[in-house]
Amino acid sequence: MSTTTEVIAHHWAFAVFLIGAVGLCGLMLLGAFFLGGRARARAKNVPYESGIDSVGSARMRLSAKFYLVAMFFVIFDVEALYLYAWSISIRESGWVGFIEATIFILVLLAGLVYLVRIGALDWTPARSNRRVSKPSIVKYASSHPDIPKN
Repeated sequence: MSTTTEVIAHHWAFAVFLIGAVGLCGLMLLGAFFLGGRARARAKNVPYESGIDSVGSARMRLSAKFYLVAMFFVIFDVEALYLYAWSISIRESGWVGFIEATIFILVLLAGLVYLVRIGALDWTPARSNRRVSKPSIVKYASSHPDIPKN
């Protein structure tokens, strides 16, 4: 038997499945096109979600803090994924795996402590610690020739 015949004999079921899946998708798309409605009203083109009419533009500016929280979510979600995989194989990995997982958690915890210390997780605007004292203003006002004295 030739190599081409072996490949066809081995993969014919997958080829039939692939052709059937693509054909079924095309059939459903054509059915929706021919059986679907043709309304061209203004309300037809307006997005509709959960029974609430949309208000304003969909193009709104988001704060950089939103993206920061999204990145933290992804980081700690991946951490949870790694720790879950580690917990499944805890018996096979033994003490070496435990030490590696502990180092992994400590590195992430150190990064979190660093972010808290530099203020990256503060949601309130930064306040200045510098204050202008009133005596210096009073002193300036009393010594300035254009300001009348009381």
